[in-house]
Amino acid sequence: MAITAAQVKELRERTGSGMMECKKALTEAGGDMEAAVEILRKAGLAKADKKAGRVAAEGLIVIEVAPDGKRAAMVEVNSETDFVAKEAAFQEFARKVAQRVLEKSPASMESLLALPLEGESGKTIEEARRELVAKVGENITVRRFDIVETNGTLGMYLHGNRIGVLVELEGGDEVLAKDLAMHIAASRPVAVTEDDVPAELLEKEREIIRAQAEESGKPPEIVEKMIQGRLNKFLREITLVGQPFVKDPDVPVGNLLEKAGAKVLAFQRMELGEGVEKKQENFAEEVMSQVRGE
Repeated sequence: MAITAAQVKELRERTGSGMMECKKALTEAGGDMEAAVEILRKAGLAKADKKAGRVAAEGLIVIEVAPDGKRAAMVEVNSETDFVAKEAAFQEFARKVAQRVLEKSPASMESLLALPLEGESGKTIEEARRELVAKVGENITVRRFDIVETNGTLGMYLHGNRIGVLVELEGGDEVLAKDLAMHIAASRPVAVTEDDVPAELLEKEREIIRAQAEESGKPPEIVEKMIQGRLNKFLREITLVGQPFVKDPDVPVGNLLEKAGAKVLAFQRMELGEGVEKKQENFAEEVMSQVRGE
């Protein structure tokens, strides 16, 4: 039977697939719109599986906050390129994923991906992800999420959708909480206080400092003082309370908190693509690979 332009247009609007793919699916389905949708969906999921191994280090950090301001979810959703990260469909998907994290508090990534993207039924987040992969032609991953809940004050800061911070503050106010979130985004503290610094990180740095100090040839007692001095400096640099406040570098964050009668209980910081080994590709070849549908 003859496939009309109107049918192709409708199928494209419903699936986001290319014109030739839609025409081919309609022909295969004998003009049956629902059957054609299913054909394209199956083909799209197969394509999504083929793209699963490709590096995705661009994308968005999304934060969703509960109406009472006492709970927030932060999610990193990745794409292969910044082009896709700017598309409305990708941004909407990332926002809905963050909403589900906030609503359902999943215990793991596996349980998150198994949740319906919207409501209590319908396509799961994983199904929606794979369909979006087929539509945009890039690998897309939901990489990680954090949830922060507090009886105190919740601070939030999002820098260009590439760095996100959530801060749980006891005492103080919303202005201080936001200032601290901005500080954490800029200064990358590892922990709130020295007591929170991971023991393995501290020991590794101690070994490096010791090796450097011993090369000086100074007496052992002087070497030990050098080690302790450098270690103290290292701890000030990586702990939130030890760092100079970004808005007033003459004031350590610890002093700022003390003056406000406040305490940071915890913080979460996400930076887009951190820890992901980015694949270096020829841009022209990347465009051609997308044209070829690879």
